[in-house]
Amino acid sequence: MDEPILTIEERAAINGGRWFSSLSPSLKHDILRCAYVKRFKDGDLIGARGEPPEEWIACAKGAIRVSSTSISGKQITLTYVEPGIWFGDVSIFDGERRTHDAYAHGESTILCVAKADFKKILASHVELYEALLRLHSRRIRQLYGLVEDLNTLPLRARLAKQLLHLVRSYGVPSLSDGSEIRIGLQLAQEELAQLLGASRQRVNQELKAMEREDAIRIEPGGLVIRDRALLMRIIESDN
Repeated sequence: MDEPILTIEERAAINGGRWFSSLSPSLKHDILRCAYVKRFKDGDLIGARGEPPEEWIACAKGAIRVSSTSISGKQITLTYVEPGIWFGDVSIFDGERRTHDAYAHGESTILCVAKADFKKILASHVELYEALLRLHSRRIRQLYGLVEDLNTLPLRARLAKQLLHLVRSYGVPSLSDGSEIRIGLQLAQEELAQLLGASRQRVNQELKAMEREDAIRIEPGGLVIRDRALLMRIIESDN
């Protein structure tokens, strides 16, 4: 069910986003003034591949799982969109249909701007063009970095990098030990393996090795990062 306004926590996630927080007050005001809220349960479809672009979207709570379907019909997770991140603008720009499916991962909230309103804001704020260029440039740099890592780093280093990224995006202090950080995003090992382009068995082996080294702890509810410095050393030693 849709709710008319964001909660305090959801608004803080939007306003605190690295990209959105860099915009001028007048541009942020115009975006938020015409935006509307949608709420989803875990696994709900937010947008399907092949659909025409109708909305520019930001994640305000939870996570958005972006996936594709293989020829055999298996769903493959490509990335997770975290709170504060905007997406869907590429399809609005080029007029092409959406390239991937988007699902709610956990209870999730999104903030939407209709295509017509998005274009009106562009027309009245030249600043938004420049801001979107910066956003797309950052995405391209990240994409090249992922491709480079896939071709140059062993799985162990790529896994350590992914865990540190998840800690930055979804880390919450562990209740049992203040020095430890729990990854708040609930990921099955199969989903983590898909993010890394590896098999679940190989990722499981590397996770168990990291657990033996006291870098992480594997729990039924997810992963706990015990030593971020050790994960950084794993990355640096494999570069």
